[in-house]
Amino acid sequence: MSFTNSMPDLTLLPEWAEQEAVILAWPNTDTDWQPWLDDVQDTYLDLINAINNANAIVILLCREQELGLIKSLIPYRAKVLCVTCDYNDTWARDYAFLTCESTNGNVPLSFRFNGWGQKFDATEDDSINRLVLAQLCQQPMQYCDIVLEGGALEIDQNQHLISTRSCLFNELRNGALTEKEYIDVFTDKLGASNISILEHGHLEGDDTDGHIDTLVRFTPLHGLVIQGAYNRPNDSHFEGLFKLRMECQRAFPTHAIYELPLPEMHNQGGERLPASYANFLICNKSVLFPIYKQEEDAEALRIIQNAFPNHKIIALNCTPLVQQFGSLHCITMQVPCGTIRPEIIAKGQRGVCEL
Repeated sequence: MSFTNSMPDLTLLPEWAEQEAVILAWPNTDTDWQPWLDDVQDTYLDLINAINNANAIVILLCREQELGLIKSLIPYRAKVLCVTCDYNDTWARDYAFLTCESTNGNVPLSFRFNGWGQKFDATEDDSINRLVLAQLCQQPMQYCDIVLEGGALEIDQNQHLISTRSCLFNELRNGALTEKEYIDVFTDKLGASNISILEHGHLEGDDTDGHIDTLVRFTPLHGLVIQGAYNRPNDSHFEGLFKLRMECQRAFPTHAIYELPLPEMHNQGGERLPASYANFLICNKSVLFPIYKQEEDAEALRIIQNAFPNHKIIALNCTPLVQQFGSLHCITMQVPCGTIRPEIIAKGQRGVCEL
């Protein structure tokens, strides 16, 4: 489904807009990372270093009792601002605010979060924007009273927004909210001028009901990066991901298509893990790219460099992250320049500190 409309005042910024910060939530013993905690924390340390090298600070949500450990693990010159608070889990992509451009500056926009359709307790995550992050922003936080996760949305510089039907129309998110009502939200709140809701593609083990950030991503050079399965013709994902590519080619006939191979990973219990190479983060002039110690890593890195010829590709081992059925993009939320209060950014640039 595609839809076209005129642009309102607020416009969701694409991920390649210049960034001043990235929001993370520190994995700790009270989260589901417990069995892999050391490995996951190592991944976070590598990610923090990569974000800093890409010229952005890290706003690190953390529990107060973890501050001592964090300061012992992160180099003291790292550009990290620790913000103490309580949260249910570490998937900041889906509960941290989105940033929209307006004539008065960047506006933080908060949707409701209910644990991907009431699958998990999300009471504390749903309060993070109102109780914690709003105080960091230059402009007042705006609120929209529907359930919508950041990982469910992708937008380009032409305000073409894409999402997936399987995610949006899970009734445990927004009941019987209609397609027209979603379109109104996307146009009125996010400035979308074109909307494509994709019908195909899903990864086994994905608790999000098919977030777009595991399947299809825009590039700034009129391209689409798609998680494919062309390398695994007998895989259970092959048909759905093949149909997804065909659907994207119809919806975006003038875009260059960059199709990624599909790794096959299982946990110790034999469950298929939703390892997606499409779950990368664009951070200024770098692309922070998940790899999984699989034979497909090298090919995926070659393809993503072709898709982003003007960016530096930074490979990060996300094998620990996928054990909890997510990856790199899922744990991050970028913040474009001009959103956070300048004194907060300046404080974070001086080294590891507390708010």
